[in-house]
Amino acid sequence: MEKSKVLVVGGTGYIGRRIVRASLAHGHRTFILMRPEIGLDIDKLQLLLSFKAHGALLVEASMEDHRSLVAAVKQVDVVVSAISGRHFLLQLKLVEAIKEAGNIKRFLPSEFGIDPARMGHALEPGRITFDEKMEIRRAIEEANIPHTYVSANCFAAFFVPNLSQMRTLLPPKKKVHVYGDGKVKVIFMDEDDVATYTIKSIDDPRALNKTIYLRPPENILSQNELISKWEKLSGEVLERIPIPSDEFLASMEGTDITNQMAVGHFHHIFYEGCSTDFDIEEDGEEASLLYPEVRCTRMEDYMKRYL
Repeated sequence: MEKSKVLVVGGTGYIGRRIVRASLAHGHRTFILMRPEIGLDIDKLQLLLSFKAHGALLVEASMEDHRSLVAAVKQVDVVVSAISGRHFLLQLKLVEAIKEAGNIKRFLPSEFGIDPARMGHALEPGRITFDEKMEIRRAIEEANIPHTYVSANCFAAFFVPNLSQMRTLLPPKKKVHVYGDGKVKVIFMDEDDVATYTIKSIDDPRALNKTIYLRPPENILSQNELISKWEKLSGEVLERIPIPSDEFLASMEGTDITNQMAVGHFHHIFYEGCSTDFDIEEDGEEASLLYPEVRCTRMEDYMKRYL
């Protein structure tokens, strides 16, 4: 079967660049949306040119120019959006372009986190992340656009080397804060593996109009287990300081909105277990079962680069 042509929107972002690399590595003809203003950002421009050197095609289009979006979409079979959270609702314009173009076999909107369909109870102000993702889903489904949603849970770089500590991305030296009893199970994913699973799903009929959950069993860990893995690797024993749920939630009072959002999200993940507290139903599939050939990076291996 001929592989689909793929357009990546947000291809210079944190997960977007990985999706571009995975698409190229898996032999897809890969297009990257290039915004006109990108010429003012030397780092992103150089990244795009490096992708071009590896075979990607750069397509100039703007979210503010509907005709250019339609023209870009008409060149491909699949659209993968990796737009950052600050701009989620711009995807409504992408949905309109896909709807008009009428040729797209699959659209993957920018999700790659906790399944927003399960977060109707989320705390303010962080719930806006899930609300906006659901608004995009409704637009996709109302337009009858074939789709796949990817629930990738927790990106390792933000949660693993720091042992899930807030306000740092590096391993703690002597003390580590533990959320509650530290026993709640969480799913951690290497970002390159997220990109691989994403690209594998785009031509898979089993993933059509479904949510693909990334849940490799070896990467379902409690915070205590994560800490123990680091202690074994580093040879250092950390003092574990438990934080009760009410104390953790109280820590958002009087802080900026970014911190309040982070506290809310951490609470859902590490106290409630929102990534693991449900069984996958008929409208979903588990990625490691669909694609057993993918060898996921284990978190102890991910941590080794921080030694």
